[in-house]
Amino acid sequence: MKTVFLKGLLLSVVLSASTLPAQPPEGYYDSAAGLTGPDLRTALFDIISPHTVHTNAQLWSDFASTDARTDMTNTVWDIYSDDPTGPEPYVFTFVVDQCGTYDEEGDCFNREHTVPQSWFNSLSPMVTDLFHVYPTDGWVNQKRGDLPYGLVGSTDFVSDNGTKTGNSITPGYGGTVCEPIDAYKGDIARNYFYMATRYMTQIASWSGDMFYQDDLSPWAENILLAWHLADPVSTKETDRNNAVYAIQQNRNPYIDHPEWVERIWGPTAGIEAVTSAAVRFWEQGGVLFRSTSNDAWPLRITDVQGRVVYSGQWVGASYALPSDLHGLFIIETASGRLKVVH
Repeated sequence: MKTVFLKGLLLSVVLSASTLPAQPPEGYYDSAAGLTGPDLRTALFDIISPHTVHTNAQLWSDFASTDARTDMTNTVWDIYSDDPTGPEPYVFTFVVDQCGTYDEEGDCFNREHTVPQSWFNSLSPMVTDLFHVYPTDGWVNQKRGDLPYGLVGSTDFVSDNGTKTGNSITPGYGGTVCEPIDAYKGDIARNYFYMATRYMTQIASWSGDMFYQDDLSPWAENILLAWHLADPVSTKETDRNNAVYAIQQNRNPYIDHPEWVERIWGPTAGIEAVTSAAVRFWEQGGVLFRSTSNDAWPLRITDVQGRVVYSGQWVGASYALPSDLHGLFIIETASGRLKVVH
């Protein structure tokens, strides 16, 4: 068993969290006020895009302000080794413990892309976007690789703090996944909601099973929403949001306003938007309604696994959803896309 230790020499702190702005600038989110569903997501995209882009080399020094532990001087806050109940299995020091080479857990830290960079071909600006890039143990980072996040059944690897990989028991997804400890599930979920917003015009070209077309995959959306609700925004996240803003000049809106996650991805998200004249269809009590019945619309219903459960034509002013549908479904028509729990 590893004992608690502090690797390397202590260096001066580069930037204290107390010197950072404590909240968004006045008016930062004004254009998003009162919106929901796709309209809110688009407004937030406009607010947080573009941002100041740093190089890979600059990330090492950026981490000293975004990911420094508050209980030990100049040490790395690593979500894959931190033990909220203490003591820590090991602690890294900035600069002196950067990877090169490593042979086991606890050797050094490197740059973990919570959205794996292979999914977007290591392209800029995603590859250095600090909202999803963390300093983490190199060995655990390697074990995670480009696995999606999810719930693990039987394990094939468990880190010293309980981060694990193994077969998925996530509803709607099979294969191998990585599951962080409970204390950081909400952090990672809000990273993904940020990425699905900041890069909403690009993610249709990404690979990776957690994304589908221009949004999160239904199964990923479900588990990330559950993690977001179970693990609320922490002081660590708020401080990190402020620190990243000082560097990139944009923010993660789902840390500042966690309620916006459900307004965009919750079961009833977007219902207000789809009842508007611009969208012209909505759901109520298991029945789809539309404001015109003069034409035939293609209608497709998919489940959380992305499987098509109905495909056909919608003729008339209403359409009763099949009674054997249970759970979350995505309704797609000629006039838009709607999430429905039935």
